[in-house]
Amino acid sequence: MDRRKFLMAGAIAGVGATVGASESIAKDVRSKAASILSPTKNATVRMAFIGVGERGRNHLNIILRRSDTEVTAICDISPEAISNAQKMIRDFGKKEAAVYTGDDHAFEKMLERDDIDGVIIATPWLWHTPMAVASMKAGKYAGVEVSAANTIEECWDLVNTSEATGKPCMILENVCYRRDVMAILNMVRQNMFGEMLHLECGYQHDLREVKFNNGKQVYGGGVEFGDKAISEAKWRTLHSVHRNGDLYPTHGIGPVAMYTNINRGNRFVSLTSTASKARGLHNYVVKQAGRDHPNANVEFKLGDIVTTVIRTQNGESIIVSHDTNSPRPYSLGFRVQGTEGIWMDVNQSLYIQGVSPKAHQWEKAAPYLEQYDHPLWKKYADQATGSGHGGMDFFVDHAFVESIKRGVNTPLDAYDAAAWSAISPLSEASVAAGSAPQAFPDFTRGQWMKRKQDFALGDDY
Repeated sequence: MDRRKFLMAGAIAGVGATVGASESIAKDVRSKAASILSPTKNATVRMAFIGVGERGRNHLNIILRRSDTEVTAICDISPEAISNAQKMIRDFGKKEAAVYTGDDHAFEKMLERDDIDGVIIATPWLWHTPMAVASMKAGKYAGVEVSAANTIEECWDLVNTSEATGKPCMILENVCYRRDVMAILNMVRQNMFGEMLHLECGYQHDLREVKFNNGKQVYGGGVEFGDKAISEAKWRTLHSVHRNGDLYPTHGIGPVAMYTNINRGNRFVSLTSTASKARGLHNYVVKQAGRDHPNANVEFKLGDIVTTVIRTQNGESIIVSHDTNSPRPYSLGFRVQGTEGIWMDVNQSLYIQGVSPKAHQWEKAAPYLEQYDHPLWKKYADQATGSGHGGMDFFVDHAFVESIKRGVNTPLDAYDAAAWSAISPLSEASVAAGSAPQAFPDFTRGQWMKRKQDFALGDDY
């Protein structure tokens, strides 16, 4: 599998092909699209799933717990995944869903159904955009797992299709709803940190076992990936073989984008990215299975630590880190710094000028996080318990379902999916060009100057 086929068009080629994306969609498409949306005619939101593996079943569990939803159809190429999903549905005392399986394009037949209002997509990354685009073209709301796109061309596909069809595409970024993240959002909006200056975030998570059979001792020491592997190792590790950039930026950049009002009065302007040498996956293979194992000869292109620096229109600087192949504790590395103070999640501390008791000294953030707990968490904390990832999965699915019920745009939309996901191909292009700056396309076509902040403003969704 060569790089060109692997990325379908190639990240760098995608940048060149689409930075000057067509303006052929008329300006009134956005207003026309908004008028297409209307509350669902049914009291029950009819849901379908493309991908019911581990992540898809996390979403399925949340949807099944609701009294206002029905799962009408599921699609997956794995018989085991289908069987597990159907058992979940039965265990909730509900009617089994219609099944679509057999080949990679079985989802297309499923989307022909007229009893589907929204589709949740939890599949390998390369399928996210094609499936989201197909869902919107079929007249369904699309809820797509992260990252939503792999190339700049795919980012434009999401935006153009959403505008043309009038159907929202929600990027299912659950970290935007993490409890401490939302409390800090509440503080930012109340000007506790002053004017935003600098922010940091990232995905710093040791995934070496996940990338090799989830750590299970299969096929020689648990170091297989691709066709011989299981679960995410079947597809995720190939990205580390063929690509070098920030492959998974949205867990960090999603919250930071909301702190800085990206696409809502602000936008990403440009980035530079630098990748360290690649050693982590090779060393893991050697330690697990020895230097004679065939995978010890694989050249992994992904640098162990990729550092991206983003410049925004309003003058904030943002550092985004990607670190998944080295031994380290988990951290998204949040830092929110303004003219009046700073919060960092790695030490769970903050400092606010004129408020903190001692100058130049950190204090624990916990009392502030409790005091500024977001209204959404105050209202739904009990319902969110047990929903996955500390409860934040509940909120992202809740927002998706409620948007469908009310016939409104989703709080995280196609413009967010495009802007956040674009970090991956732009970082690849920057690394390949010796850390040269790369310009972000304006996926809103200037509408960022007029759009108002609409994310988590109340206690509803």
